[in-house]
Amino acid sequence: MSDAFPAFLDRRLETLDPEALRRHQWARVEALARAAVPANAFIAAQWKRAGFAGPADLRSWDDFRRLPLTRKSELVADQAAHPPFGTDLSYPLERYVRVHQTSGTTGAPLRWLDTQESWDWWARCWGFVLRGAGLGPGDRVFFPFSFGLFVGFWAGFEGARALGALAIPGGGQDSAQRLAAIEALGATAVCCTPSYALHLAETARERGVALDRLGVRATVHAGEPGAGIPAVRARIEEAWGARAYDHAGMTEMGAYGFECAAQSGLHVNEAEFVAEVIDPATGGPADEGELVLTNLGRLGSPLLRYRTGDRVRVGRTPCECGRSFLRLEGGILGRVDDMLIVRGVNVFPSALEGIVRRFPAVDEFLIEVYRRGQLDEVRLLLEVNGHAQAPHMTIAAVQEAVRVDLGIRVEAVPVPGQSLPRYELKARRLVRRASE
Repeated sequence: MSDAFPAFLDRRLETLDPEALRRHQWARVEALARAAVPANAFIAAQWKRAGFAGPADLRSWDDFRRLPLTRKSELVADQAAHPPFGTDLSYPLERYVRVHQTSGTTGAPLRWLDTQESWDWWARCWGFVLRGAGLGPGDRVFFPFSFGLFVGFWAGFEGARALGALAIPGGGQDSAQRLAAIEALGATAVCCTPSYALHLAETARERGVALDRLGVRATVHAGEPGAGIPAVRARIEEAWGARAYDHAGMTEMGAYGFECAAQSGLHVNEAEFVAEVIDPATGGPADEGELVLTNLGRLGSPLLRYRTGDRVRVGRTPCECGRSFLRLEGGILGRVDDMLIVRGVNVFPSALEGIVRRFPAVDEFLIEVYRRGQLDEVRLLLEVNGHAQAPHMTIAAVQEAVRVDLGIRVEAVPVPGQSLPRYELKARRLVRRASE
């Protein structure tokens, strides 16, 4: 991290002791309840089902934990019943100035509206992300992103601008043009998915561009758990000659997680979110389970106790950066509903990616899941680059690494170079096929 900028966006908030942090959060929860519950039909209906008549009934954290968990399926159903935006709206439509949409990688896409106040809050949340990565005024942050309806890095762009950094849009360009722009404009940071960072590295290699000499000192990643996987992070950092930072956010929730210089997991921004970790089966508290979030500053379309579907593990030791925020070891471990059971062994796709990315000869991969009889089987499709001296040895080595590390046998199959898709946004590397 550069010493030119502080590691904190708001040192006081980020280092509050637990009791002071809870008081800060409770004041925000009360303000959210007063602003949203009377006028927001979606939230009011939730509260009514839980036996709450209004904000005055919310008196303690015990009351808060009685509020129902919110599921994405409820939001999808609400928008289907009340198109196009649903009823999670605290103000008249004329108050909203931004519309975005989820990527649709985990089901039907959701549309989401923001007021100007909520959009400013988004930018502030991204300020925590960028400061954690050591970025600030004087940096030039490049966003190789299409800037469509998907919220993606729209808010990151706003966050960089609000910090005083030079925010550079990279929409409407192919990968080669983006590499040229990074060099010509002197970008010092790049914000993109981990997959796209690796794709840009692949493009640079093919074109003879020395990526690690372009002057980029930090890359910030979102959209996938890849940057939290050690092998993926190492591969990005080696290719770019820069430190790679993980980040987590959701269109419907906000930018809630970021890494600091210690890079020992994701910090949840508890100044702006209330975080819980639950056993996805029982709903009870857990050290490893599903992350549940409440956003505290998005009053125009808030979510209380939202089941994110992300599997996480709580870190119990203090972070050396000095932050008191909740720390998630290993970042986002995977999607709760993505877990595979292969010959009786629980396997997350991120674990397979962590193994595959240890092999520099593999440019891209795809995980195929298919049924053979009554069992799920896994096949890895691997693009081995033309520089590998013995592709068949790489294939065999990947299979053996999976067997040793995860205790399962999978089939690994070579496929032609450039035959697997590349992604600018969220990668979709898990495909379910018909039975064989």
